[in-house]
Amino acid sequence: MSNCAIILAGGEGKRMKSDKPKPMSLVLGKPMLQWVISALKQSGIDDICVVKGYHKEYIEEYLGTLDFSVESVYQKERLGTGHAVMMAKDFLKKHDGNVVILNGDAPFMTSKTIKGSLEQHTNAGCAATVISAELDDATGYGRIVRDENGNLKAIVEHKDADEETLKINEVNSGGYWFDCQLLLGVLDKIKSDNAAGEYYLPDAIGLLLSEGKTVGAFTAECSDAVLGANDPEQLEELNQIAKAKGYNC
Repeated sequence: MSNCAIILAGGEGKRMKSDKPKPMSLVLGKPMLQWVISALKQSGIDDICVVKGYHKEYIEEYLGTLDFSVESVYQKERLGTGHAVMMAKDFLKKHDGNVVILNGDAPFMTSKTIKGSLEQHTNAGCAATVISAELDDATGYGRIVRDENGNLKAIVEHKDADEETLKINEVNSGGYWFDCQLLLGVLDKIKSDNAAGEYYLPDAIGLLLSEGKTVGAFTAECSDAVLGANDPEQLEELNQIAKAKGYNC
């Protein structure tokens, strides 16, 4: 069984005031995408596929500078995270193990979290495992709702959460482990019947749960795993955090 990774790197980041894809924004002088790839390599995952979209030539140019091979696929229309993974179906079909799906603009997802979540995922025999984090202020994030056994019961978006659910401070990081074949079994069942007309990857979790599959949640050792940047000010904050905490890639 071979484990692999898909990195979602098609985002435009309209508020970044840059013509580059958001994952190419720099943290300590290195693209956020490089931080994610480095964490995967340090986790022993060498089979990587990057989903590119906005100004894909910047991603292609960067991948061409690496001294190892990374596949890429093109998401021409950016119709959500589920749609992005659909673009990598041929990549998934080549694997009979597990796939970790990460955001290319979350630079502080560490190899420790990737390895720890995989260990829990495989030991528990899960169809999927959501990588979560605990925040003091969870405003805006999807909440992790667990059952009495600690397994995932639901991911509830902030806007859909009731008063009790809003008290939960464990949130979805946007990183997931899936059994490759089980993910392929539900990927085409994801619907776009929402206000944005997009295909959301968390819906795959709901589909697996509806089929009676076990889904887990692994809490990252540090809440920084969820951090990203939507504008230059937030990008500067990431740089300051990286300096203060001695992060490197």
